[in-house]
Amino acid sequence: MKLRIWIALLAIYIIWGSTYLAIRYAVESIPPFLMAGTRFLIAGILLYTWRRLAGDPAPTARQWRSTAIIGLLLLLGGNGLVSWAEQTVPSGIAALLIGTIPLWMVLTESIRRGGVKPGLSAVIGLIIGFGGILVLIWPLLMGTSDHINPLGVVALLFAAFSWAVGSVYSKSAELPPSSLMTTAAEMLTGGLGLYFIGALLGEWKMLDFATITSRSWLGLAYLTVLGSLVGFVAYAWLLRHAPISLVATYAYVNPLVAILLGSLLAQELFSARILIAALIIIGSVVLINYSRQAKVGRPVAASAE
Repeated sequence: MKLRIWIALLAIYIIWGSTYLAIRYAVESIPPFLMAGTRFLIAGILLYTWRRLAGDPAPTARQWRSTAIIGLLLLLGGNGLVSWAEQTVPSGIAALLIGTIPLWMVLTESIRRGGVKPGLSAVIGLIIGFGGILVLIWPLLMGTSDHINPLGVVALLFAAFSWAVGSVYSKSAELPPSSLMTTAAEMLTGGLGLYFIGALLGEWKMLDFATITSRSWLGLAYLTVLGSLVGFVAYAWLLRHAPISLVATYAYVNPLVAILLGSLLAQELFSARILIAALIIIGSVVLINYSRQAKVGRPVAASAE
């Protein structure tokens, strides 16, 4: 059992850490919202079919409504904006900014009616975490950055916030009893939302199959099969068989994997400032996660890749 736990854990470390680079490659020649919508619709159809054949009941009307809200917040507001932002923001920087999801979750939870108020450790974690964001985007604030797009940064922070709101809402929403069926329904509804926004933005007119590169096709295939299917199945299995404190470590490892791969494979900027910001943000997430686990017994980290 221990070996299987570590295999599953390494899978989400590597797969979810590498999806940021895969997104960058995919959106090089595929419009971002259509790319993300295609990824999640294919994965959602396959996962939904599997779970129905395995005996999971179809979601009720109320459950479809709840999964639609969550799917739109997580996959449209979260992943869709990540895909859009990575047209102009390095994948490692995107991973770090998305790594702030636990900070936004604490804030969202604290203002929700009946929500858990942050303790001293969580408040300290919030201060540290937003300090890390400040270190990361300091050149942008000073007007000296030539590698971070301001709109991309805003989109990524909003993506993290949207994912946090969806995650907090999911705690009280009526969802299917099977976590994998819930994921499938969220992928289907979120994928349709991504297609809708892509259509509004004119992405269907921009789509030209003749100009899509092999690297973009491979990136889309990787995101669909490994990022959306294997990664989520491994994560759901870990939640049932591994200690929560161990599962939560993916939130600390994924940004580091993304930064390393972006630097090695895509020649993205890697500097002492980025490393310091990464350590500060990850340290704040560690502090927040452990303070939250002491109260509710579950990690607050999530993945928007």
